[in-house]
Amino acid sequence: MRFLLVVVFVLATLPRLAIALDIDGQLIEGGLAFGKAEPSARVFLGTRSVSVAHDGTFVIGFGRGEPDRVELTVIHADDRVEHQWLAIQSRAYDIQRIDRLDQAMVSPNEADQARIASEQQLINEARAPVTEARDLFQSFIWPAKGPISGVYGSQRILNGEPRQPHYGVDIAAPEGSIVVAPAAGIVRLAEPDFFLTGGTVILDHGFGVNSTLIHMRKLLVKSGDRLEQGDPIGEVGAKGRVTGPHLHWGMNWGDVRLDPALLLPPMTQ
Repeated sequence: MRFLLVVVFVLATLPRLAIALDIDGQLIEGGLAFGKAEPSARVFLGTRSVSVAHDGTFVIGFGRGEPDRVELTVIHADDRVEHQWLAIQSRAYDIQRIDRLDQAMVSPNEADQARIASEQQLINEARAPVTEARDLFQSFIWPAKGPISGVYGSQRILNGEPRQPHYGVDIAAPEGSIVVAPAAGIVRLAEPDFFLTGGTVILDHGFGVNSTLIHMRKLLVKSGDRLEQGDPIGEVGAKGRVTGPHLHWGMNWGDVRLDPALLLPPMTQ
């Protein structure tokens, strides 16, 4: 029942998907969808194999620039195959210009590039586990409170140079404000001083879905900690590639970048 209640909460304003396969979710760039198949079934999103839990539950996600139609395939234990084309809603994205950045952060030297690559490898490894933990099925909360200063998908222009889109939500909050867990999970990474991201925590919510919380000045957790929703994670800071104190909250389904703002109501101050 808890799974169904959460789906209704998340999708209250979204059209439901009525197909032969049991799928319900946010069929939009940056969104998540939840599915149910036979426990022994194999599931593919396009050519990507999807992890299926012992009871048949699975999760799929859609990134920025996702094709407008994606094929979902279920291969049953009796080798019967079901196909369904999912229509993915596209989005329009802002262009955000950010100046006054330390140029060494925009165009790092060779040594710093090597450090960035090494730290990215640690981030990739922390995002790799796929478990049957069901923490992502609860209603999420905001990990910090403050004005939204950056949104998912916006094209970033840093010191006049085009860079990758922004994959997450930026919350402008006073330095030292407490950052809390947006949902329960296991801390897979807790690093106090990465080059680009400063204090960095990755929190695993299950099914390959995780939160990344960065730019913190101080961490209050360590790798392996089990957190409940609302538990303190760290303090808002201005470490890494920033122009001022804020919390960046990103979410992933594996290597697919999601929009955290789709998982909860607008922030109330």
